[in-house]
Amino acid sequence: MSNKTLATLADDLANGRTSARKLVEQCLARIADPAGEGQRAFMHVDRDAALEAADAMDGLRKANAAPSPYAGIPVSIKDLFDIKGQVTRAGSRALEDSPPAEADAPVVARLRAAGFVVIGRTNMTEFAYSGIGINPHYGTPKGIWQRGAGHVPGGSSSGAAVSIADGMAYGALGTDTGGSCRIPAAYNGIVGYKPTQRRVPLEGGVPLSSSLDSFGPLANSVACCATLDAVLAGDGIPAIRPRSIKGMRLAVPTTVALDELDEAVAKTFDRNLQALSKAGALIEHIEVPEFLDVGVMNAKGGFAAAESFAWHRYLITSKGNIYDPRVAVRIMRGEAITAADYIDLLGARRSLIERIATRLAPYDALVMPTTANTPPRIADLADDKAFAAANLRSLRNCTLINMIDGCAISLPAHREGEVPVGFMVAATGGSDRRIFELAAAMEGTIRA
Repeated sequence: MSNKTLATLADDLANGRTSARKLVEQCLARIADPAGEGQRAFMHVDRDAALEAADAMDGLRKANAAPSPYAGIPVSIKDLFDIKGQVTRAGSRALEDSPPAEADAPVVARLRAAGFVVIGRTNMTEFAYSGIGINPHYGTPKGIWQRGAGHVPGGSSSGAAVSIADGMAYGALGTDTGGSCRIPAAYNGIVGYKPTQRRVPLEGGVPLSSSLDSFGPLANSVACCATLDAVLAGDGIPAIRPRSIKGMRLAVPTTVALDELDEAVAKTFDRNLQALSKAGALIEHIEVPEFLDVGVMNAKGGFAAAESFAWHRYLITSKGNIYDPRVAVRIMRGEAITAADYIDLLGARRSLIERIATRLAPYDALVMPTTANTPPRIADLADDKAFAAANLRSLRNCTLINMIDGCAISLPAHREGEVPVGFMVAATGGSDRRIFELAAAMEGTIRA
């Protein structure tokens, strides 16, 4: 496992302690290690192209012409995104015969423009439709917790998280519709970020839900995610200055978010809150009755079912027999959602966003466990009922933030040797910089 940050790698590159080629070669070696998870975490490895790009970045740096301090650092790309000349399968057999992409997705192009080296495409839940990360078509990479026992990696950005946790890349491009960056980050002891949706272009990615989809990074630190997020959004790379914990106004929602937590999750979260309180944060447990509306809105499948069915309705008619049945059944729920149901959903969400903005106005952020559960064992989810229950518990808290059009980050909250648990810091849409500043202060404190 490698926990090197983009900042330390950039410093090493600038001072000649390493080179882009060395970094790429090291990542390629970890991917190829037969004892590791590379063969399951990656669906395709751009070995030759990555080495050529690394050599190019080394040459540009030598000529003082590197496009950014991060030029030459390897990143992985979720299989949901277009990469020029490659087939975008979205973790599915149903898209294997699709034509290669004619251009990079804008987010991929922006990473390349900053000099990041694309090392390969990472595995994922088929069509991004699960928070667990199991893929029956291409295999399931094991999460970092007690790897011999085989725990789930979290989804849907499963390979993305494992690629970071195992040092096979130093930044990963994922997606987040109901937690797909944050859940695998929590399950693998890394950082995952869900931006305000409107900040990052969605073109060039296979959609799950156009209303809820967000494209975000997974990496080893808050600062790493802030850097990658800025590149994805087309912003200038910020210098994130941690806010003082003393005086932070943090709200803990007692509605829904703290229900039925695994013992380890509850214990870790309480310890995190105590550490923040000791450091001077002002923590208030509050009721958020608006969160009860989310379950009602999703009772028939919600936006994800309605909008995914609209996209899949022809493909699933011709190739539904090769879909993961657990994915297909969720997509097909959208067939029963009427136009009136969908219009009602749009109105209910607008109201939800307005009311939440008023509720949260006095606070700097919401804080809650990223998931209600710790990563379950893959073998324990063979039963569809057990899978569905675990999937709902993994998605529940993260989905609250997507539904309110917010932004959120998951931080590692556990201590060395403990089961991975995520600590989520969230706020209403447009609060991205504030979330990074708050989280940058918290990440070294909550594990005390």
